[in-house]
Amino acid sequence: MTKRKIWQIRLFFLIWLVFIKLFIKDSIFGFLLLNTFLGYIPIEVSFHIGDKPKQNIIVFWLLTLIWLMFYPNAPYILTDLLHLSWLHPNGLNGLLKLDSHIWFLYTSLLISALTCAFIGFWGMINVAKAINKRLHLENRFTDFIMTSLLIFLSSVGLYIGRFLRVHTVYLLANPKFYFKLFLNMWNQQMVIFVILMTIIQLIIYWIYTIIATNNYKKVEK
Repeated sequence: MTKRKIWQIRLFFLIWLVFIKLFIKDSIFGFLLLNTFLGYIPIEVSFHIGDKPKQNIIVFWLLTLIWLMFYPNAPYILTDLLHLSWLHPNGLNGLLKLDSHIWFLYTSLLISALTCAFIGFWGMINVAKAINKRLHLENRFTDFIMTSLLIFLSSVGLYIGRFLRVHTVYLLANPKFYFKLFLNMWNQQMVIFVILMTIIQLIIYWIYTIIATNNYKKVEK
């Protein structure tokens, strides 16, 4: 990604966070400000991990670890879409209400969810490629394997954040306690949730590869 596009993303999130602070923070979707900011953190970190062969190996793996700990916050907002039920959008006749306030909050939540999820996903793919490059495993198959592994780990992270309510800061503060918690969290419902979140992200990855391949062919022509 070019520096121009990176700064476009940074400017967008800055403006969007200010917008949420001014117009949404005091609504029932007050959580959106923090969740959008947390979703942006791994995006920003991914900008510093890309194809940089001269980057110090310690710095590279430290940034990768930080990115891995924060990345689940990017797709996490997709699970916030369930909070749309708080708006009580259905009228007495079973049809959706034509209420500007409801659709304003719907639009705001969707913008945060889509931008964090898709731009964050772009960052994840590039992090996967950067890791493989460091490990000298550069080919399409290993890129797919590494991306799939990161997707699975992020799905586990989604469960931890959504249902155990464990934030990254908590993990850093008391890693021993939460390590035991993570060992005991595996059950049928948890596994089903992780599988479903993995499927969603794999479909996004499939869409991304189709678009990327199509753009590559256009450049070749």
